[in-house]
Amino acid sequence: MGPLAGVKIIEMSGVGPAPFCGMLLADMGADVLRVDRLVAADLGFNVDIRYDLLNRSKRAIAIDLKAPEGVTAVRDLIAKADILLEGFRPGVMERLGLGPEACFAVNPRLVYGRMTGYGQDGPMKDLAGHDINYIAMTGALHAIGHADGPPLPPLNLVGDFGGGALYLAMGVLAALLEARRSGRGQIVDAAMIDGANSLMAMMTGLRQAGLWQNARGANPIDGGAPYYTTYRTRDGKFMAVGAIEKRFYAELLARLGLAGESLPAQDDRAQWGVLRARLAAVFAQKTRDEWAEIFATGDACVSPVLDMDEVLNHPLAVTRGMAVTVDGVTGPAPAPRFSRTPGAVSGPPVDARRDTPEALRAWGISEAQITALAAAKAIATPSDEPPGG
Repeated sequence: MGPLAGVKIIEMSGVGPAPFCGMLLADMGADVLRVDRLVAADLGFNVDIRYDLLNRSKRAIAIDLKAPEGVTAVRDLIAKADILLEGFRPGVMERLGLGPEACFAVNPRLVYGRMTGYGQDGPMKDLAGHDINYIAMTGALHAIGHADGPPLPPLNLVGDFGGGALYLAMGVLAALLEARRSGRGQIVDAAMIDGANSLMAMMTGLRQAGLWQNARGANPIDGGAPYYTTYRTRDGKFMAVGAIEKRFYAELLARLGLAGESLPAQDDRAQWGVLRARLAAVFAQKTRDEWAEIFATGDACVSPVLDMDEVLNHPLAVTRGMAVTVDGVTGPAPAPRFSRTPGAVSGPPVDARRDTPEALRAWGISEAQITALAAAKAIATPSDEPPGG
């Protein structure tokens, strides 16, 4: 059932970080109900619902949020919820009649989680943006990339998911604990710029201590150091090297056959280019898989760079069960892991236009109210699906 079994969450449908947060909580056993608009919005990626892994383990309804009956029904659901998640621009939920004040009126214990890029206030709060924009405003993007190239966006992992979804999940769970003590809910303002800024804490400290340079590719853990970077192998693939500590670095040199060779000192930054060239020349002599076998044991901190398809069949992923397949679609296993109450993928992503009546029943909405909503065309019903759909 997972550690969050019994926790009821309303998730206002969106794209990226808020749905990912909902997925994490649903995988931990929370009953997450996704609220879609009756007419699906353009969320950027037109993907078949079965591949929309961010919406696994959830129920879903499609409802007309412009109809009074639809808004009333959502408020009835919110009255039963522990947490609400929304990722709209500031003011949207208020205009829908579902802002914090309206929600607290029907559920004073509600934890109201708000996900935005630039926050609920400030000069940029109303601007559109994506992960790349948010991390650009926090120094994170400037620090990522090669020394001789432009900043490189690290997928959408740092802003959307790291600085956004994970901080939102932590925030709403902390607020839920507090609400169960105090009996009062509160708003959690999870801005991606705030989360990404928080993720930069270590580098910010190192910068002020004079141990981090502002230039890309000039620091120990940004790819600048020859002992913390990637090297191309004979077959055009790559090995990742992270031998920071002295003893790990010594083992790296030993397994490369360089022990005893006259090389620049590990931390002689002026000679990093010379050291990198020597290591690159050695790595280029064997294939990635040959090097992977050489470094398969020991503490040199060297790993093969796997692509997304290779990960699924690697012994590490197989042994730990890092992937799960549901309805023929494979995705990451729930994380983190719990010893007594393990999380699980409870089901594939569902189509709100098919699931609405059943999801409403599961949340305690009466049959009479469901019938009335359907008659008012405020919700989707399976009969709305086009022939052959």
